[in-house]
Amino acid sequence: MPILTAHVNTGHSAAQKRALLEQSTQAVVKALNAPLPSVRILLQEHDAGHVIVAGQAGAPQVLYIVYLIEGRTIELKAALIAALGEAASASLGLSLDDVRVVVRDVPKSDMGVAGGISALAAGR
Repeated sequence: MPILTAHVNTGHSAAQKRALLEQSTQAVVKALNAPLPSVRILLQEHDAGHVIVAGQAGAPQVLYIVYLIEGRTIELKAALIAALGEAASASLGLSLDDVRVVVRDVPKSDMGVAGGISALAAGR
């Protein structure tokens, strides 16, 4: 059950934002072999005045925060990081240098899934 938040600066078109969400979703599905219905992505926009990158206010950037049920290998996480970088770069026209991905492993007991139970209780 990958859950992502993609933080971006304001100013991107609706088409670019949709492409970012769609390409990011496909990146997760492909890199992790995750079932499409399990992927959740939320887009969070930030005013350029509220963003600073390497000392430059309003610099272009994407920051993904990714929550995964524990147990994925380092190789799968690396593939996900690379795929998300490519998705952000392709959809928003950013350099790969402007994309960051933070992966957080969540214990199965701490991740709620369908039916209001934990991933542990659901046998995931």
